[in-house]
Amino acid sequence: MLSYPKLSKMGSTFRSFSGLEVSEFDALYEKVRPDYDESERRRLLSRPGGRKREIGGGGKFKLPLRDRLLMLLVYYRLYATFTLVGFLFDLDQSNVWRDIRYLEPLVRRCVPIPKKVHESARRARTPEEIEKFFPGFEAFIDATEQEIPRPKDAKKRKTHYSGKRKRHTVKTQLTVNGKGEVVHKTNHARGRRHDYPIFKRNHPQLPPGVKPVVDLGYNGIQNDFPELEPMVPFKRHGGGRGHKGKKGRRLTPRQKAFNKALSKARVVVEHIISRLKKFNIFGTEFRNRLRHYDLMTDIVSGLVNLRIMGSESLLLA
Repeated sequence: MLSYPKLSKMGSTFRSFSGLEVSEFDALYEKVRPDYDESERRRLLSRPGGRKREIGGGGKFKLPLRDRLLMLLVYYRLYATFTLVGFLFDLDQSNVWRDIRYLEPLVRRCVPIPKKVHESARRARTPEEIEKFFPGFEAFIDATEQEIPRPKDAKKRKTHYSGKRKRHTVKTQLTVNGKGEVVHKTNHARGRRHDYPIFKRNHPQLPPGVKPVVDLGYNGIQNDFPELEPMVPFKRHGGGRGHKGKKGRRLTPRQKAFNKALSKARVVVEHIISRLKKFNIFGTEFRNRLRHYDLMTDIVSGLVNLRIMGSESLLLA
């Protein structure tokens, strides 16, 4: 049976199972605990028909809060079935589901989710404050998609089908700074929608002087948002013989050097997407209901931010 006392003695195994170091988990637990106590008190006081006994009577949770929090992280990291997670923690699968659903909103409130970071970044005005959130005054933007089960509804099968992945997917757009912190995240979009329409519908509010750095999936941003001064790679037009036998326009050495430098800078967002997807609930086929999807991506992004920003980032909550 898995438990915090047992797993915390094995540092590397703890990190592999939960995605956090033991010290980071302890800091998160200390942040969640008072929130949980208040939430539990409200829950017990708000029973329909009122209470007949004082708080403290009735059934108790089988696992302490620390083990239930660990169970949530293990579920996110491994994305095993509720049956298997229940076996690992000696719980019935229905209790696993209830415990995780109960703790998710509390964890979301306690970790540095992108929305909290974005709100702080928007208030930055001086160059020093802006540099703190966006080193080099650059914001790296990219979208990632995740496979979902084939929808039963024919209309959803069409709207969620990704021509690029040849699968039914949902997409999420991320904005990352030079340190790798996720400073903005959109709600999920249908897999059929391209990256740039997602940006036009919901793009980050960047402080003055911060330039978005994007790939060719955002081609057109230069014309629609010239005030942002976006950095977009040069696109080679045509290959070999173009229209009516004319040769395609090749990139100049200067343009190639610019593209290479931009690609080298943008690798930070690719690395962060890789770190997010190490949580298998974000990296493999999403089996849960889509109404829980944005809550899940908030929590995973917050956990990655916690690892990058350190335990002091919990003060953002």
